[in-house]
Parts: sequence; C-alpha cells; structure tokens
Amino acid sequence: MSSPPPISPPVPPEAAKAPGLAAALEQVSARRMLDCVAELAADRYAGRRVGTPGGHAAATWLADRLRTLGADVRLDPFDVAEVRELYRTPVLQWSAGRATRRLEHRRDFVEHLASAELPDPRSAPLADAGTADLGGRWVLAPAGEWAQTCRRAEADGALGVLTARNTDDDGWMPKMIAGPARHAVAVIGVRTDLHRQLADALAAGEVTVTASAPLRAVGVGGVNVHGHLPIGPDVPDEGAGEGTAGGPRVLLTAHFDGVGDDPGRRLPAAADNASGVAAILEAARVLATTLTVPVDLRVSFLDAEEVGAWGSAHHAPAVAPGTQVINLDGAAQLHQAAAVEAGGPAHALLAVLDQAGRRTGVALRAGAMASDNRRYAAAGLAAIGIGMGMPGYQTPAETPDRVEPATLVAAARLLISAVWLLAGTQHP
Repeated sequence: MSSPPPISPPVPPEAAKAPGLAAALEQVSARRMLDCVAELAADRYAGRRVGTPGGHAAATWLADRLRTLGADVRLDPFDVAEVRELYRTPVLQWSAGRATRRLEHRRDFVEHLASAELPDPRSAPLADAGTADLGGRWVLAPAGEWAQTCRRAEADGALGVLTARNTDDDGWMPKMIAGPARHAVAVIGVRTDLHRQLADALAAGEVTVTASAPLRAVGVGGVNVHGHLPIGPDVPDEGAGEGTAGGPRVLLTAHFDGVGDDPGRRLPAAADNASGVAAILEAARVLATTLTVPVDLRVSFLDAEEVGAWGSAHHAPAVAPGTQVINLDGAAQLHQAAAVEAGGPAHALLAVLDQAGRRTGVALRAGAMASDNRRYAAAGLAAIGIGMGMPGYQTPAETPDRVEPATLVAAARLLISAVWLLAGTQHP
C-alpha cells in the first residue's frame, strides 16, 4: 500500500496581504515535485551527465513537461570540451610483507581530476616524495603538497602520485567531472586515514602499489531546454525589454545535468539538481494558471553546469537586456535559511526576493552560489542564485528519499511569490 502524498506546509499569514498570491501558493503540490525528482533520478537517465544518452533523454522529458504547461519550447544544442569521463572502475591496492589490502573506489580512494590516463593497473614500489630517484615508482605525496610532488614525479618519470583526500559526512568521495589541467602522471586521491597508514607502512618497510586511473577527457554535445510562457495580454515581443503594458521579463533557470553514474554504481543526482528543476517546473505551472497581469515568463533548464556552467555561458549572451534571472541550484534540505547570491544590476530584484521570502516564510541569507547565475550576471543581467541544500552531493547517497517535500514547497513558493511581486511592482 502506497503512502499518502506529503502534506504541504500551510501558507504563512504574511501571504494573506495579497489574496491572489495566497491562493496561488496553496496550489503548490509537493507530490508533483517529488514525482519529478524521482523521474530524473531514475536508472534510465544514468545520472544525466552532459553528452550522454541519459542526459539527452532528460532534456527531452523536460521539454515535454514544459509543453504540457503551454510553453513554446526550444532545444538549444552546444559543444562542450574537456569533460572527464571515467570509463572503467579504477583499482588501488597495496602490499606490505605478506599482507595485501584492496581498496573500494569512492569510499577509500578516487580518481583525481588532474590525473593522466592510466587504463590498466600498474604495479610498482611506493616511494616517499623525498626519495632521490622517483623513476618508475608510485609516490606518496605529503599532505597539501600533491602539486609539487606531481611536478617532481613528472621530471623523474614516476608512475603516479597518491595524495590525501577527505570524504563527506556519509563516508563518500564526491564525484566531479571538470577540474585543473592534467599532469603527465596518474594522480589518485586516498582517504586521509588510509594515506597515513600507507605512510606508516612505508616507514616500516617496502610497499608495492597496484593502481589504475581509467580517466579520459572527451568532447561532447550539450543541450539547453528553453520554454516561453507569456502571461497576460501585453507581454513583450521577442527581443524587447518590456511589453506595451510594462510586463517584466523574468527568466527562471536550473541546471538538469548531473555528474553521471560511475561504471557499475548509480549516482542519481536527486538533490543536485533534480530538486531545483522540480521546483522551477512547479512554480511555472502555478504561475501559468494563476497570474493574470502581464509577465513574460521564461524557463531555461540548463545543461553542462557540472563542467563549468557551459550551458548558461552559451545562453546568457542571447538573453534580452532587462531580463531578471533567478537561478535555483539545490532545493532538497533547507535548514535555517536559503543561500542567496546577487550579481549584476540586481538591487531591485534582491529587494523583491526579500519581500517574497517574508511573504512565504523563507528566511534568506547572503551566501556564495557558484552556479549558472554567475554567467548571467557576467553578461550584465540582474541575476540571483538561490540554494536550499544538497544532501549526498555528487555521491551514490544523493537519492530521492533525501529530498525533503517541505523544502521543495518552500522553493516553489518563493519563486512564485518573487515573480508575482515583480509583476505587481508594475501592475499594482
């Protein structure tokens, strides 16, 4: 027997100051958003990495959802370079005396983004970074000195470098797919306590390491999904800043891509950023059916954020001047307040968002949001980034059950209220 849909939190009394808004906020459905998160985190999308069949399938699904809202939908492809692709499960084990220890990928060790490609396991003696000749050896880098150790390892012709790496609170090493320039030697991150054990074993005698780093850089094709939902009778024409009745142009954005599954292991990407996508989609649905004053509402689901915000970098130069952008990256676990970062000429937009927070009971705080909002701000647009938590961030523990219904509802209501108030400043 299935459990009943979660009950949405009551609309805060402050929203009653605008009866139409209060009625709109009541329409937000936690169940719709949870269903969206579960869909995007499903096996068939394989973690939604840019350029993969799963990523493209997610874009197609989102385009269909926008069409059901009555949006004019456009798919916008673009190219992406230097995506790190793990094409086989890496190996790491060490032997000291008669004992051999095999380590678990992403729990005990992880590929380093600066690593050279080492497709197959290679065995060699382990050396301390201070050893006179590192040629043909695995090298144990001192804590905090992996880059210097890599340069010396390259000069000596070493096989690779082992550096210390922390885990998250759940004991995972988060996956990333874009990073610094690659070295000419393999680089592997080892859990900090195991790195210390390796140092102790090396101090006591000879240690042999066997490891691989099947990591390559690939060029792929991404695709943004854009939906146009003009509301009211006098919305702007394409390319205009405002309509004849002064309707504001508002763009709601969220990236839909994830880092992708590992070989043989799921990374569902439920919080980052299926949760943000779900809240944007639900906000657009409610606004399209409740708001009557003119607003030129646009929704963009962006690809390739995980490799450096390529999707927003591609889109931002084409956005009309005067557009006000709100980007949501993470809406899974709201604690005391949502993190907010404003960029570009966003003073007025930030003031409206503050009012929206008061109307919906969502506390806001200034916080760094290194996401797609920065690309729009760099293009001279008023842009705000909002974050409401990502439990299990970029690990196998980032599952739909960790996305909190109340946080999804809070995010959708905040967006609805912000757009409502933006319209109301010109149409009281």
